[in-house]
Amino acid sequence: MQKEGWTYLASVMDLCSRKIIGYAYGTSMTAELAVKAVENACLNVRDTKGIILHSDLGSQYTSQAFEDCLTRKEILHSFSRKGNPYDNACMESFHSVLKKEEIYLHTYQDSKEARRAIFEYIEGWYNRKRIHSSIGYLTPQQKEDEELKKTA
Repeated sequence: MQKEGWTYLASVMDLCSRKIIGYAYGTSMTAELAVKAVENACLNVRDTKGIILHSDLGSQYTSQAFEDCLTRKEILHSFSRKGNPYDNACMESFHSVLKKEEIYLHTYQDSKEARRAIFEYIEGWYNRKRIHSSIGYLTPQQKEDEELKKTA
């Protein structure tokens, strides 16, 4: 069996709850993959007007296609400062945890199996069962539910 090579995950996190609200998986990190992650995140948000989306300065996030997507959805774009990895620390932390708790522990037969495992990790573990000290030792789903009760 021939190895398929690298795969990529573009993710969108709600910083209040630390919940991964949108993501897209593919064989290359492109503007289209980043746009798909945002579009998927928007499926979970009632009103996108005025939301601030923070990203690093990767070419997929500085592309015209990505900017056009954000403009259509009236999302404001915030960038990391050049050479400052701490600006995007929450996303960097999520991807690091995903690798340590899932990716590095398994050998996937193909990208389809890896995609399924990442889906199960995010939806079944990270968002619903993994507690975070930064949000009072709640899961992202519990924190989101708590915030939604405040606005109801």
